[in-house]
This record gives sequence, C-alpha cells and structure tokens, in this order.
Amino acid sequence: MSGGGADLHGMDPEVFREHVRSFQFWLDAVEGYLEGTEYGHRPGTPEARFDPRELDRLVTVLCNYCVGETAALEGAGGLIAIAPNRASKVFLATQTVDEGRHLEVLVHRLRELGVVEPEREIERRASPKLVHFKRRLLEFVHGRDWEAALFAQNVILEAMEFAVFHRHARSADARTREVLEGIIKDERRHIGFGENELGRRLQGDGAARERLREVRRELDPLVLGSFEETLASVGTPRGEQVDLSRSYVQAVERLGFA
Repeated sequence: MSGGGADLHGMDPEVFREHVRSFQFWLDAVEGYLEGTEYGHRPGTPEARFDPRELDRLVTVLCNYCVGETAALEGAGGLIAIAPNRASKVFLATQTVDEGRHLEVLVHRLRELGVVEPEREIERRASPKLVHFKRRLLEFVHGRDWEAALFAQNVILEAMEFAVFHRHARSADARTREVLEGIIKDERRHIGFGENELGRRLQGDGAARERLREVRRELDPLVLGSFEETLASVGTPRGEQVDLSRSYVQAVERLGFA
C-alpha cells in the first residue's frame, strides 16, 4: 500500500496528504483486499440457509444499505465539481468508484438471495428517514455547500455505516460478511478524508463550526433512527446499539461538534 515504494513516514505532510488522496494509493489499497473476489466475496464461499423470517430481515437490511450507498455514490460524484483543490477532486473520484462498487455488490447480494427486481424492492423497503437524509445530502451538494455536504457524507453517513457494517459483519452469514468487510476497509479511508479536510478548514472558524453543528442537529436523528432500525433487524441487543451510537458520536465529536 505504499504507492510505488514511497516512504510514507519520510514525506513532507503536504506531500503525504496528496499521496494518500491519489489514484495510485487507492489502487494499491484496494488490490490488497479485493484480489480473488467476485462481487465482494470469494467465489467458493458457500451460501447459507435461511429460514423465511431471517431471509426477509436480511433483504430489508441490504435494501437500506443500498439506499445509503446510493446517497454516497451520488454525493461523492457531485462533490468533485465543487471540491476546492485537485487532490480532493482525485480522492472523490476514487470514492465515487468505491461507492459504485459497494452498491453493485450489495445489489448482486440481493439477487443471490432471490430478489428478482432489486430496484423495486429497495424502493419498497427503504427507511423514510434514510431517504430523507439522502435528499438533504444532495441538496447540500447541489447548493455547492462544500463543508455541509462533506460533513453529511464523509463524517455523519460514513461514520454510522462503518459502525453498523462492522457490527453486522460479526454475526452475518459468510458471503454477506465478506461483502461487508470489503466495504468497511473503504469506509475507513473515506472517514479519514472527511475528518482531515474539515478539521483543517474549520480550524479557528467558529461561525462555520456552529453552522455544521446545526447541520448535525438536523441529520443526526435521521441517520441514527434509520440505522437503529437496521441494527434491530439483524438482532443487535439494545446495549450494543447504544455502543454503536456512541462510536458514531465520538467520530463526529473528534471534529469538535459536541
């Protein structure tokens, strides 16, 4: 993952920041965990047997994951045009590819589970709160509001997805687990970009920071509510749901949005 043998520890901080946003870094990273997989899991991974209720719950959960990944796909693609510098545009191009892959593998997983018309099923089962969140995120993007859109996407949405996917992977069937583990590795990179970019831009800017606190107050209930429903669907005990919500809050508060 060193990008052609580059010594990451010896780099100037600005050169390092540009390097980790590059296509070369991205290619080296994803090759390490996608090689040998097809649609997110190894070809030989056996399919699990589900009872009808288990299957219905899993389909609902995956449909909502597709809504979140569609929001991230459209958001990342739209953010390229308003990103403030070349390195950020390049990173968002890699993130757009990541989100497209996530959506593709999740839809393929639905088909493996017997869903004949995934698009119709996603629309039917989508959480209204998550659909509302997607609409607000894209409004920020279309309004060319770089800070609010990046905050909504790469901090709020990505942090919650990271927490939920990580928990779900622990109890998931083998194929779903492999799909989620590949997505989780991408989410770490996306969250890091959002935290780094916003942390630097908001340093000493109290007005911008307060505005993003308002964005968070609006969006937190939508994201938390939709993913609490998801966690309940996969049988996560209430105490663990609280722990996951706490990990999301901590990720956001690292930027000072208490």
